[in-house]
Amino acid sequence: MPRFLGQHFLVNPAVAEKIVGYLELKNSETVIEIGSGGGALTRPLLKKAEKNNATVIAIEKDEELVGDLKKSLPNSKRLKIIHGDILKVLPRLSKEFLVYKLVGNIPYYLTGYLLRTIGELEYKPTVTILTVQKEVAERIIAKAPDFNLLSASVQVWATATLRETLPKTYFDPPPKVASAIIELGTRTKVLSENLPAYYRLVRGIFKQPRKTIFNNLRAHCTVSQEKLKEILGKEGLAPDLRPQNLTLEMLISLSAYF
Repeated sequence: MPRFLGQHFLVNPAVAEKIVGYLELKNSETVIEIGSGGGALTRPLLKKAEKNNATVIAIEKDEELVGDLKKSLPNSKRLKIIHGDILKVLPRLSKEFLVYKLVGNIPYYLTGYLLRTIGELEYKPTVTILTVQKEVAERIIAKAPDFNLLSASVQVWATATLRETLPKTYFDPPPKVASAIIELGTRTKVLSENLPAYYRLVRGIFKQPRKTIFNNLRAHCTVSQEKLKEILGKEGLAPDLRPQNLTLEMLISLSAYF
């Protein structure tokens, strides 16, 4: 199978069934699939949807693949295939369905953009199941002393669980690295009361991970050095602490000052 838009197609039926199982698709629910490709995941999704009276919205960016999907998949009122860019289509669909689940074996280059798009949605998916690079999945679920910009950006709105790792042979063409299935459960309430301030803080504090939190914040914020030391002191944070040693709770509390 040729490669489209940097995508590595899932070709292991047992894994596709597992991914559908992780979704726990219930009666009358809607699931949006990212990058349907050749339909390896769409088929078991549709089978589950037919059984549970659910709905599958399959999004595919490549026009040729969209045509192939429409020819190869059964005509069903439980399936809608959309030709479009998920980064542009998802914000619109999220407002249309309000309550939905999200799933996809996504092109690796798309991961960061997609997670940012989801994080900014007013109506986020209740559950998101993604196949991503194993290294990226490990960064998303990381805690101190391995906290990072990606984990801080995602965990403020979702719980993150690495379900299982996948070998290269499960994909065509095989990627150069191992993959992993990650589950993001959207929190009923975002942990930060001021997300813009929180995101500004984490972008600044993780700007140069090898530097101390004091040096990163000093370069990022307009407050004086004395005021910055005062703020860190109130939070019980040593100025020479490294960003990766912070916790989510520390970052949320610290963002209130900025």
